[in-house]
Amino acid sequence: MTSFMLIDVSAVARSLSRWARRMLCSLSMATLTTACASLPAPVPRADAHALADHQASDLGRLTIKSAPGPDVSGLRLLSSGEDAMGALAALADNARHTLDLQYYLIHSDGSSRSLMQRVRAAADRGVHVRLLLDDLNTAGQDRGLLRLTAHPNIEVRLYNPFPAGRLGTISRVLASITDMSRINHRMHNKMFVADNALAITGGRNLGDAYFVQSQDSNFLDIDIIVAGPAVRALSATFDRFWNDPMAYPVAAVVGKSTLLAPEPEADGASKPAVVPVAIPGTDFARDLKQGRLKLVWARATVLADKPSKMQSQGQPTQAEAIADDVDRIIRSAHQELIVISPYFVPGVRGLALFKGLRDRGVKVRVLTNSLATTDAPAVHIGYARYRTQLLAMGVELHELRPLLNAKQAKLGSFGSSHASLHAKVVVVDRQSALVGSMNLDPRSAKLNSEMGVLMHSPEIAQQLALLFEEVSEASYYLSLSEGQRVQWHTTPPDPALLGQNEPEASAWLKFAIKLLSPFAPEEML
Repeated sequence: MTSFMLIDVSAVARSLSRWARRMLCSLSMATLTTACASLPAPVPRADAHALADHQASDLGRLTIKSAPGPDVSGLRLLSSGEDAMGALAALADNARHTLDLQYYLIHSDGSSRSLMQRVRAAADRGVHVRLLLDDLNTAGQDRGLLRLTAHPNIEVRLYNPFPAGRLGTISRVLASITDMSRINHRMHNKMFVADNALAITGGRNLGDAYFVQSQDSNFLDIDIIVAGPAVRALSATFDRFWNDPMAYPVAAVVGKSTLLAPEPEADGASKPAVVPVAIPGTDFARDLKQGRLKLVWARATVLADKPSKMQSQGQPTQAEAIADDVDRIIRSAHQELIVISPYFVPGVRGLALFKGLRDRGVKVRVLTNSLATTDAPAVHIGYARYRTQLLAMGVELHELRPLLNAKQAKLGSFGSSHASLHAKVVVVDRQSALVGSMNLDPRSAKLNSEMGVLMHSPEIAQQLALLFEEVSEASYYLSLSEGQRVQWHTTPPDPALLGQNEPEASAWLKFAIKLLSPFAPEEML
């Protein structure tokens, strides 16, 4: 179990059921004999960079015309999954020179298929596309990624790849069991940049659940549209990872023979075809078509881990990681701190940070997942260890409930689908806000590469604060009983919650968490 805990626990958990169905294939003797497989030799190549003359593009000219000055960036929240999907498609449709995509994962589903069709159409128009994808979640995608690279205008690189056992996530881990110190570090960045002029970044990966297109479960998430100088900083971050030795051309890892191999079958039947979903029209898409930008203009700073963090053995320097920068942002609060983090494991360091704020009279408010909504139950173990101490020092704790009501229309049409929190936000005194990929947990701080945009905008900060209040009102709020036991409450009060522990979570899940709790190393969560 310890070896699996070293890898991104949520990704492994999502793979367990698929792995069980394909056990005989994934754990074949061929896979096990590659347990000492090593990465191929680095591929010689010249460094590549984002579009230098962004002002010469249509999008570049539009952003310059729209900006009140050269030192401010344009910003716009994308709290609805439908809006985010439509905005990404609009960037692909309006790019004329380059598209740079960097993601932790891209699901093989209808939403991703629709967006990648727009990206491919851009390549058909002559747009140069660079796609950089972390390799942890690419099981079953090798063929499609190779086909993309067959296009003369599309390059695909896999970051920190698995050289063997590529049938599934578990088999990849087993095939790299002797290389845990490397594969435990993952590239968690998310960005989509068009012509080095407009970008979208934040918490969303590409997939149905991130755009509220799944019938079963969807993520509450936040992205931002970015224009101006912050886009150049985002592109510089992309270039650092693209040119890093750990970014391998997909053909160097997969091998073109994959295209000739028989298509794998699931449960004895052919896989159903992935049907693209309709991309919703958005105000942003219409604005671009009409040659205008409706953005909030303010100073913005891009924070991003350096690729060298991935070789730091979990001990990155201050120059390599943004964790200390995030701590400073949190510590700067004078009246109120709002934290939205799906995986919230403060640790001893975080407790001291929050206690310092509370001692100064700062209101600290946190929204995270409940056990019933998290997609990473093992991480919930680390959070639950600190609930009593946080509540005792006066920190507000809110946990998302599985069903969002109609009041949360800004978040998209969740309907009866299960909701899970995935947004990563910090709001300081309703004057500035950080939106990005980084959770407040040890894995984000020390192991994964992370990024975010710090916006010095009261307007954006207030929008996020209001969103927090709307969601928290529909979530559980926690308190301590006289006996220092955690209690869950709702508005209006629900008498049925009295005496309940981890409400709406299944009895089996509660039992599994209790069983796993002693074996969950906090530094890996």
